[in-house]
Amino acid sequence: IPLSSGMILLTWQKIAPTSLLYQISPSLNMNMLVTLALLSTMLGGWGGLNQTQLRKILAYSSIAHMGWMVIIVLINPDLTFLSLMIYITTTLTMFMTLNLSSTTKIKSISNLWSKSTPMTMIIFLALLSLGGLPPLTGFMPKWLILQELIINNNPAMATLMALSALLNLFFYMRIIYTTSLTTFPTNNNTKHHWLNTQTKSTHMIPTLTIISSMLLPLTPMLITLI
Repeated sequence: IPLSSGMILLTWQKIAPTSLLYQISPSLNMNMLVTLALLSTMLGGWGGLNQTQLRKILAYSSIAHMGWMVIIVLINPDLTFLSLMIYITTTLTMFMTLNLSSTTKIKSISNLWSKSTPMTMIIFLALLSLGGLPPLTGFMPKWLILQELIINNNPAMATLMALSALLNLFFYMRIIYTTSLTTFPTNNNTKHHWLNTQTKSTHMIPTLTIISSMLLPLTPMLITLI
């Protein structure tokens, strides 16, 4: 499917089911939520390991992130909403950058560094933020969710969720390694390309990049709000 359609499926269409979960959260069963969350994070982690299509990787990442939202919806529904907003912002950044550079495969990113280094760096930042690596914004919801689980006497579940997050971080790091430290074979003898005039809109990408990668210092303020 086109990148724009994938962006809608992974962002806009998550709002309705998450809103429904938020509204019915008091009547949900914790054991069922824990089971669903673990299955989601494990499936999202293992499924994305051997993928080369970026859309498939982001789809499995979406499944894993849904597990993080589900497990905390009964304990602290506001954290589910915060996690959804940060996920949508980071995924929008990723998809808009991929759409701007017409990138759909890992190989395409490896060839992108010679055409537009800033776009390559934005993709790397978005991937690391999705993986929850500090000090990026994506670390904030995972940190707060793990803290809530421990406060509610559930350290074993917090440990399993943290370990499952390593699977996602692994295949994000694999993408960054293969695209920045290795060079795929190419028929083009010229490594550097002329920069063509960009016709697609780029106005939202800088703002989304800042939000998806630099909001971790604002965590204390957000905690007071939720």
